[in-house]
Amino acid sequence: MANDHTDSMFSSTKGQQPELMLSAVLHLMSHYHAGSPCAKLAAVIERHLQVLSGLPDLAPVLQATCQQLSQQWAALVAQHRPAPPRTTVLDRLARLLSARRPASPLPQ
Repeated sequence: MANDHTDSMFSSTKGQQPELMLSAVLHLMSHYHAGSPCAKLAAVIERHLQVLSGLPDLAPVLQATCQQLSQQWAALVAQHRPAPPRTTVLDRLARLLSARRPASPLPQ
């Protein structure tokens, strides 16, 4: 899965060259914009940028840029998140009443 791969990449790049991770996120960003927008890919990009912003070996200007981009990608990810199903007042009332109603005894 993509998240498993990125988690292992995060652990292997800490303490190594931040340029490798920066190269990876630029590559992911180019794939995102080349095809149709994908919420999972946007989430991976956001996570890469978040990790990059916290790398001590990265220049401060790059850390700040990655932090800002991470926030922008997080907003994009939030837009793609499906909205929870809307319930009507009658649906909520029916749920409330069914939760309060004791189970009827079985006929013997």
